Amino acid sequence: MIFSDIISNMRRKFVFILLLLILCLTACGTKAGSNAPNPDNTEQSQYIDNKGSDTIVNLALAWAERYQTIKPNVQISVTGGGSGTGLTALVNKSVDIANASRQIKQEELDAAKAAGLNPQEFVIARDAIAVIINPENPVDHLTLTQLSAIYRGEITNWKEVGGEDRPIVKLSRETNSGTHVFFLETVIRFSNKDDKTIFSANTLLLPSSEGIIAEVRENPNAIGYDGLGYVTSEVKMVAISSLETPEVYVIPSAATVADSSYLISRNLYMYTPDVPTGEIKAYIEWIMSAEAQQIVKDLGFVPIVENERE
Repeated sequence: MIFSDIISNMRRKFVFILLLLILCLTACGTKAGSNAPNPDNTEQSQYIDNKGSDTIVNLALAWAERYQTIKPNVQISVTGGGSGTGLTALVNKSVDIANASRQIKQEELDAAKAAGLNPQEFVIARDAIAVIINPENPVDHLTLTQLSAIYRGEITNWKEVGGEDRPIVKLSRETNSGTHVFFLETVIRFSNKDDKTIFSANTLLLPSSEGIIAEVRENPNAIGYDGLGYVTSEVKMVAISSLETPEVYVIPSAATVADSSYLISRNLYMYTPDVPTGEIKAYIEWIMSAEAQQIVKDLGFVPIVENERE
C-alpha cells in the first residue's frame, strides 16, 4: 500500500512538472520573434536592415528615426562601413537595403545576378563633394586640373597654386568608400575610363568623413574632400572650375548642385536585392516623399527634383 502511494505521488509530480514546462514554452514562444501570435490583433513588427555608405548614414538614421514614429511596427537598423560594404552585404543576401554614394559596379552587379538577385536602384538624394582646407590657408579657388595634379602628386606645395610656401598634406577617404571612388574617377581621372591613375602614394586615408573634417580643422597644410552634408564652419570650402571654363569658379551648394554648375556632384543611391515589396517598398516610397526629402535638405544634402521621383 505504501509503495502504491509513492508511485501515485510521483505520477502527480511528473504531470505537474510537465504542465509547467508546457506553460513556460508557450509563454516563451509568444514573446520570441516578429511572427509571434499577437493577442491584441495589432500590426506585427517588421525588421529592415539598412547598411552601407558613410556619406548617407546620418541621413539614413534621420529617416529611420522619423519613419519609426509614423510606423512604430517597423524597426530599421542603420549601419555604415562604406558603399562597398553595403553592396557586398547585398550580394551576400545579408541586408535589405544597401546605401551607396556611387553607382553599383558591373562586377558587383554580375555577382548579385550570379547569386540569383535582381538589384534595383533608387536615387534618393543628391550631393556635392566639397574640397576643403584649413581657414588659415589663403587659397580660395582651384581649377579641376590643379586639384587633380595635387592628388596625383604633381603639385606638392601650396605656393604652386597661389598659397604660402607650405607642403600640401593630402587627405582622402579609404578605398571602400564610394566617395573615394567617385573622387578618383571624376577628379583624378577626369572621368576618363581609360585613365588608370591612382591617388599619390603619400595621400593619407582616413576612415570617416568626420575624421577628414577634424584633420583639416587642425592642420593648416591639409586638403581634403567630404560630402556637402558633413562640411562645418570649422573648415573652408574651395571654389572649383571645370576643364571647359577654367576661369569660372563655383562653390558647392544646394543651388549649384541643382543647376549642375558645381562639377563634383553626384547622386546618392539605395539598392534592394530585388523589386521591393511590403514594408521595404513602403519605406522607399516614403523616402521619395516631400516629408523625407525635407530631411535631405535639412541635413545639407540636395533633394531629388520632382520629375526624378515620378
